[in-house]
Amino acid sequence: MEVSIVDYSKERITFKIKGEGHTFCNLLRKELWNDKSTSIAGYRMEHGLESVPIFVLETEDKDPKKVILDSISRLQKSIKDARAKLTKAAR
Repeated sequence: MEVSIVDYSKERITFKIKGEGHTFCNLLRKELWNDKSTSIAGYRMEHGLESVPIFVLETEDKDPKKVILDSISRLQKSIKDARAKLTKAAR
């Protein structure tokens, strides 16, 4: 995964995520919406197999980089919890 920022301002960020597809992008998009300061969160891909996803995030009163970092932390915790539950169930 390679992340590059295309545009950044106080309340808006546009970034690309090279090497990822719809699976990760949908997880991240959904988690970004869990932050109360998010006013716009979405991504687009020209083609699902060959394109680089381009995200747009707008916030109302919070630094968009902080919103992304908080969302990633929550995703990591959710994945860790799911892994523990699946491992326990598989035993």
